[in-house]
Amino acid sequence: MSPNPTSQIANPEPAGPSAGVRHVAIIMDGNGRWAAERGLPRAVGHRKGVEAVRRTVRAAIELGIPYLTIYSFSSENWSRPVEEIVDLMGLLKRFIRRDLAELHQAGVKIVVIGERTGVESELMTLIDEAVELTRSNTVLTLVIAFNYGARVEIANAARKLAEEVASGRLRPDQIDADALGRRLATGDVPDPDLLVRTSGEMRLSNFLLWQCAYTEFVFLDTYWPDFGREQLEAAIAIYRGRNRRFGGLNQRSTA
Repeated sequence: MSPNPTSQIANPEPAGPSAGVRHVAIIMDGNGRWAAERGLPRAVGHRKGVEAVRRTVRAAIELGIPYLTIYSFSSENWSRPVEEIVDLMGLLKRFIRRDLAELHQAGVKIVVIGERTGVESELMTLIDEAVELTRSNTVLTLVIAFNYGARVEIANAARKLAEEVASGRLRPDQIDADALGRRLATGDVPDPDLLVRTSGEMRLSNFLLWQCAYTEFVFLDTYWPDFGREQLEAAIAIYRGRNRRFGGLNQRSTA
C-alpha cells in the first residue's frame, strides 16, 4: 500500500456499485504467466501480485465491501520448485511487516485460514501477531487462505463433529449442514456472494468448496498483477446483472 493512506481510506465511499455484495472471494492467478510474457522471472510476477493485493484491499475498503477472501497459497502449492516457495514465503513475511500497521490503522481485521503444519515458525509468529493485533477491527475482514485446501477444511470440520458425538456433547441427529458449516475455518464469515478468478482459468482449485455452493463465479482474462479497482468493479457489475434464485423461482424465470 502507498505511504500515508489514511486520508484516502479512513472514510470509505458509500457502497454504491457494490451494494448487495457482502463478501468477495478471489483466486489470484496468473503471476507466473504475467512475468513469462514479459521475459521476466516468476518472482517478479509474484512481487507485482502483492501490489495487486494492496490495490484490491484498498478498493474493497473504498467500495464498502465488508469481507474479502484471497487465496494466497494452497496446500498443493508445496509441489512448486523450492526457490519459488521460499520467495513466496518471503513475500508474505514482507507484506505483513510492511503493511500490518497500515491495515490496522485502516480498520482491517486479518483472519488466516489453512493448516499450520509445515509452515516455518517465524512466519507463523508474524501471522499470529497480525491476527491478534487486528482482532477487534470492523471496517473490512480480510481472510487470507494460506496453506489452505477446502477438502482438508471439510474433513477437519467432520472430525470435530465426530469428536463431539464421541464425547457425548452432540447427538448424531443434531448434525446438519449448518452444524458442519459452523465448524469450518470460516464459521464466523458469511459465504461469498461473488468469487473472482483471474487469468482466464475456470476452476475452483480446492478453494472454499463448501462455502461456494451458491456463489456467483466471474472468470476474468486479466492476470492477477494487473488487477485493481477497475477489474473488481467490473466483476461486481457482472454479478449484479445476474439473477440469483438459490434454487427457487422468481417472476422473471420459470426454469
